[in-house]
Amino acid sequence: MQLRFLGAAQEVTGSMILLELRQGSILIDCGFFQGRRQESRTRNRELPKEAVAADVVVLTHAHVDHSGNLPTLVKRGCRAAIYTTAATRDLCAYMLRDSAHIQEADARYLNRKYESDPDFEKIEPLYDEEDVVRALSQFVCIPYGHEVELLPDVRARFLNAGHILGSASLVLEVREEGQTRRLVFSGDLGRRGLPIIRDPEYPKPPLDYVIMESTYGDREHGKVEDMEKELERIVHETVARGGKIIVPAFAVGRTQELLYVLNSLMRAKRLPTIPVFIDSPLAINVTEVFRLHPECFDAETRAFQRAHGEVFGFEGVHFVQSREESMRLNTLRGPAMIIAASGMAEAGRILHHLRNHIEDERNTLLIVGFAAQHTLARRIVERRPKVRIWGVERELRARVEVLDSFSAHADRRDLLAYAQACGTEVRSFFLVHGESEAQRSLADALKSRGAKVEIPARGACIRLD
Repeated sequence: MQLRFLGAAQEVTGSMILLELRQGSILIDCGFFQGRRQESRTRNRELPKEAVAADVVVLTHAHVDHSGNLPTLVKRGCRAAIYTTAATRDLCAYMLRDSAHIQEADARYLNRKYESDPDFEKIEPLYDEEDVVRALSQFVCIPYGHEVELLPDVRARFLNAGHILGSASLVLEVREEGQTRRLVFSGDLGRRGLPIIRDPEYPKPPLDYVIMESTYGDREHGKVEDMEKELERIVHETVARGGKIIVPAFAVGRTQELLYVLNSLMRAKRLPTIPVFIDSPLAINVTEVFRLHPECFDAETRAFQRAHGEVFGFEGVHFVQSREESMRLNTLRGPAMIIAASGMAEAGRILHHLRNHIEDERNTLLIVGFAAQHTLARRIVERRPKVRIWGVERELRARVEVLDSFSAHADRRDLLAYAQACGTEVRSFFLVHGESEAQRSLADALKSRGAKVEIPARGACIRLD
């Protein structure tokens, strides 16, 4: 039995781990690497042959850094069943098609823009909508807590990871040579007390190996209860300046959380009356998927729904579908909030809004999610004086606000609590999905509690006893 760390090892995006057994191999996630453009194109296109040859695929959740390269995997010849939850399947039906459309649109734009440059290499999308449909046809849905045999003598269960709708941790029981080993792949873990989604479920010991995310292993988030207060402050201050609030937001999870909190604040009359635009067809479709899965909601959200009927809609919110509607927002006068994908500001309609608003000091750029290294969102978080959008440098004059209280990722406290719940018999923790500083900090904390911890590099192959 051995683990191959093919992605999100000593980095945050591109999740991909292969468990190799005598019975066959299991690929856990196949996500997009997100970073420098050329590196991203190369890494996402050149999938490891071991991944393509996997006998079984398991998808922990729908975010594209975990799911986005599944159509490429299938296009390269993988015919394995892709096990996931029903909510994740429903989200991927929209998200992966959207990914294909964005790739095609970006390729058309860049190929046209640089067609006269003799050094420019023409860009081809990784996959198209037909590839997405083929990948979706291989999905197999498993409810939380239901046991399934992935391979002979390999039993699997999903636990609710509490990160986004449908997110799961994977618990595996592997029987080899008369011995049973229990492994946990945490996937991305959520936070306790966040709105909408139920809290993460901890695995029950004894466990032998824990492969755990570490995105926020070196820091603690703002309190969940501060979420409404901080958003209220930012809206009032921006409106007083006569500006707009521009929010790069993940279409899954973050947009719905913002809608829920804005709904609550609007009903309590704690916000001025300004229009709120959800400028993302994907986010609009995803919101409909949320409505289809109330079984994933926590008790607070179900109570809100009983009291008010609508969780994600309120007076003054506008859902923008067409490109023409989106372009008309460029001429919008007066204060407003525009929420658009992508969350890391690397593609999608948010780039148009950033280009049009980033140089006006009246405006606010509100970052409400993790910003990976080498992304535009990260450069905004770092408040660089100038940032490049579509190859053109823009001065960053707008005010930048970062609300980590909205983060759907477990922070240091949550991760340590999760590790403690795994019990004292864990032979080794493997930290993935984190930058080096966060991983080292979390590893030191775990080691101080007596745990054995490894931080594998990308490409590492580790044999498990």
